[in-house]
Amino acid sequence: MDAQNTPVAVTFTADQDHQNMMDQLGIKRLREGPSGDESAPNHANYDESKANPFPNLPDALTTKDGKRVTTAAMWWKQRRSEIVEEFSREVYGRVPARTPRVTWKVLVTDKERIGFTPVIAMKLIGHVDNSEYPGINVDIQMTVVVPANAKHPVPVLMMFRRSELPSPAQPSEADLDKINAAVKAMMLERDPSLKEVFEKYPAYTPIASQEKNPFAGMMAGGDPPTDFQLVAAGWGFAAIDPASIQADNGAGMTRGIIGLVNKGQPRRPEDWGALRAWSWGAARGLDYLETDPAVDAKHVGIEGVSRYGKAALVTMAFEQRFYMGLIGSSGEGGAKLHRRNWGESVESLTGGEYYWMAGNFMKYGAFEATFGPKNAGDLPVDSHELIALCAPRLVFVSYGIPAKGDAKWLDQKGSYMATVAAQPVYELLGAPALGVSADYKTAEMPPVNQGLLDGRLAWRQDDGGHTDAPNVKYFIQWADGWMKKDGQSQAH
Repeated sequence: MDAQNTPVAVTFTADQDHQNMMDQLGIKRLREGPSGDESAPNHANYDESKANPFPNLPDALTTKDGKRVTTAAMWWKQRRSEIVEEFSREVYGRVPARTPRVTWKVLVTDKERIGFTPVIAMKLIGHVDNSEYPGINVDIQMTVVVPANAKHPVPVLMMFRRSELPSPAQPSEADLDKINAAVKAMMLERDPSLKEVFEKYPAYTPIASQEKNPFAGMMAGGDPPTDFQLVAAGWGFAAIDPASIQADNGAGMTRGIIGLVNKGQPRRPEDWGALRAWSWGAARGLDYLETDPAVDAKHVGIEGVSRYGKAALVTMAFEQRFYMGLIGSSGEGGAKLHRRNWGESVESLTGGEYYWMAGNFMKYGAFEATFGPKNAGDLPVDSHELIALCAPRLVFVSYGIPAKGDAKWLDQKGSYMATVAAQPVYELLGAPALGVSADYKTAEMPPVNQGLLDGRLAWRQDDGGHTDAPNVKYFIQWADGWMKKDGQSQAH
């Protein structure tokens, strides 16, 4: 690229980037979001009588021109694309029509052990082609782990989290002795006075054995860690680092993949936010998994908790190659209904975490603007339709309880209502859902630890905290059952 024609990357603070988007949209003032501090004057609402100011959700099965969707063909040919368009334009932003190619490289391949299971672990880097704007470098970090003794390709759960080798193999005692001898020799060469020290402590070794307890990290209640459960069940997993795709802050909007595609310039109102960028990165990780013969690429899932639960649901909705999703404690911007006035709100994401969303989403928190005020009731879509975009694929919506740290702020009930309201689309496509009434207005959550796990759309609230770990064993059993059924139906 001609350096003379390369724009200089803009460096904004988060406040400057936020103000820039407000200026583009003609917003003079936003409504203040609720406080999570229940003693604050603007504390979030937790009164159920005030929780549904906009009780009527958009109908996922009515087209924009008012026609009722009565067939699967009508869903696929018309209605689904209408919903995708509205989420892309108004909520999460558009992935550019042209994005750079990602080239994957395996940096390390290691034979490890997770619990009792021997595994093959690979650390990878996905380099994003930056030849059109060399000033920004994006290297997606991902780790892929599969059971070493699998006789067939295995299902894989991709998780939004740090990418690191789970249990790096350590040198044998004999090899460690050789390493320590070499290290001591180099130290003596550099500083001969150390000879006296080594003679005083003849058993000292500069590098001690790093052997890990294979059962370290056992969860409260006796459940093994998620990685342990997956490989013990014959699954693999991938850990993909969202921060290596796009920074989790407003100041990073002119860097990362969003900044690279925009050549270092600020976003426009319809441009993608971080949630959509992370989901794009997950899809590029899936591109790699489709080339790995050890992976059953038709049965790859996506998982995340909290903000990464939001990203996992967005990934499932927009990237149809993912077979299943485990959506943990996702709250506003994830499974929670935007129209619910409970805890986290639309205004929470038009203020502090605006960068997760499209710039256009800020319009729905506007108090004073050239286009007038807007609120959650003006959104053309809601989260039940995001879940519906995943149909008929497998979606398991997971929450914990406030008493253990899965805060009321997340609105577990509003997320259950959205899951209930997504059922008609699953049923239209011939996929069993929760097996309860689709009347979201009267929906009552099942008791804690009593899951709705008979359909391709599932719900379970466990008695743990802000994690989906206690639900992992239920997710694996549920998904295994559906993979078996799908395999049998395909065989026929």
